[in-house]
Amino acid sequence: MRFRSLLLAVLFTVTSLAWAQEVSASSQVAASPSGSADQAHSQGRHEMMEMHKQQMEAMKADVETMKSSLAQMKANVLTIKEPNELARWRNNVDMWETLVSHMDRMLKQMESMGPDMMHGPGMGGPPSPSPAEGKPR
Repeated sequence: MRFRSLLLAVLFTVTSLAWAQEVSASSQVAASPSGSADQAHSQGRHEMMEMHKQQMEAMKADVETMKSSLAQMKANVLTIKEPNELARWRNNVDMWETLVSHMDRMLKQMESMGPDMMHGPGMGGPPSPSPAEGKPR
């Protein structure tokens, strides 16, 4: 179980680092000269969309693997006779079921948002107008 927890922690860390690099790269593209900025932005956007697609596929595979492991754990719980051990494993199954359900919901939400979720204000996209700009004078 410790290995799975470590694997999950590493997965989240790597995903966070990749996201931070994407945001950083997107910010650098926005700061480049305007002549090549559009072309660089388009190329960067295409690369980010491809990276997003690969990350989503990897996350789907991870969630499916976790669901399979959880099903095995549930089947194994049915064979435990000792009450304290049974209680411990039921708690363990409940915790993993909660985590897998949460990851599944996150995956579905990320799929519905698509790769454009990285291009909103503050994520390398166009800045939102300040309140002073929106007011007529």
